[in-house]
Amino acid sequence: MELPKTPAFRLDGRRALITGASSGIGLGCAAALAEYGADVVVAARSKDKLDDFVAAARDAGLSASAAIMDVSDLAQMQESLDALGHFDILVNSAGIAKHSPALDTKADNFDAVMDVNLRGAYFLSQAIARQLIDAGKPGSIINITSQMAHVGGMERSVYCASKFGVEGFTKAMAIEWGQFGVRINTVCPTFVRTALTQSTFDDPEKRAWIMGKIKLGRVAEVEDIMGSVVFLASDAAAMITGTSLLVDGGWTAE
Repeated sequence: MELPKTPAFRLDGRRALITGASSGIGLGCAAALAEYGADVVVAARSKDKLDDFVAAARDAGLSASAAIMDVSDLAQMQESLDALGHFDILVNSAGIAKHSPALDTKADNFDAVMDVNLRGAYFLSQAIARQLIDAGKPGSIINITSQMAHVGGMERSVYCASKFGVEGFTKAMAIEWGQFGVRINTVCPTFVRTALTQSTFDDPEKRAWIMGKIKLGRVAEVEDIMGSVVFLASDAAAMITGTSLLVDGGWTAE
């Protein structure tokens, strides 16, 4: 009897673009994909921290380069893509938040969040899918959303709206692009300990709310997100598209 073999998690020979990669979850995703053999291009609006990542990756024997990309500026985004060439994997990790009570939401804050989290992610997914389809190649697009793309949260109406929107277009794009072998999914983290979330954890009321919701009893670390991205990018997830991988410690189980 010949036993079946697990499809490879390795990503050798594939190019990956990771936005929002200068820190936090995006940086972790880039490190994970590079560790598993991908040639990664890390992108963000500022290049200083990206250069630090590239230097560290190359010191570790990994393949990495950096590019300036502002996903809220569609013309600049496309210009950058034209210069960078073809990708097999996209991780849309660029994101911002402008938290406030819903009654206090300002139009300019709403627009800023939507421009990055929803509009930017939509059109970058479109651009990478077009590359893949035109080349007749399969590929994997991974949108980093949030558990807040599935539930509500205090002072997070705008953020939830943007992430719910990404979940919606991900499902619709999966239906259209599946015939071309282009897979598109989301990873939905709970609260992850990063420099950007520290102020939330420093608030006793908000920390109590978070810890009361996470069934595993701890805050997520960046490392908790990395394996899910490698999985969805790899052949091990070849039959997965149009779905969400919740890395939320059980938050949404109730």
